[in-house]
Amino acid sequence: MTIKTTPRFELEDLRALAARYSYRDETAAIEAGRRARIAGFYTRKDVLAVCGWKSARTRPLWSHPANSERVVREVTRVALSTKIEQLKIAALLVLRGVSWPTASVLLHFGTNNRYPILDYRALWSLGNDKPPAPYTFEYWRAYTEACRRLAKQAGITMRELDRALWQYSKEHQ
Repeated sequence: MTIKTTPRFELEDLRALAARYSYRDETAAIEAGRRARIAGFYTRKDVLAVCGWKSARTRPLWSHPANSERVVREVTRVALSTKIEQLKIAALLVLRGVSWPTASVLLHFGTNNRYPILDYRALWSLGNDKPPAPYTFEYWRAYTEACRRLAKQAGITMRELDRALWQYSKEHQ
């Protein structure tokens, strides 16, 4: 499956869209990511904060006891330290209840926003009417590269791009 990467909006609208962003408070997720960048791994508590920001309804999945402190630290250490893109995302998918979108959020906040958040709203804003089933590494990589190009062209951060993509969908979908 191919990914569309043509925004449904003008690049010059990105900053205004990001400024209107109206999702839930992201302070805890941002702080958890900051701590992970400093330590080189996420703690279980911080993974729960980031995953809870992304989707509170899936809490029973990723808060499972199988995601112990030790497992979370080791898995996220690999994901945050490796230079191999496929291993970054694949490592996070080892965690119980962590799907592609949730793994993308952990990378987004844990790597100083170098990675976009894989979200149906963001995908729609780039011309994709529905997410693929299932996600693949190739799809995620294409999406990541497209978002990096778009953010660079617009002169904004990945966090601003994510906010803008989400907000555009909320306003127009």
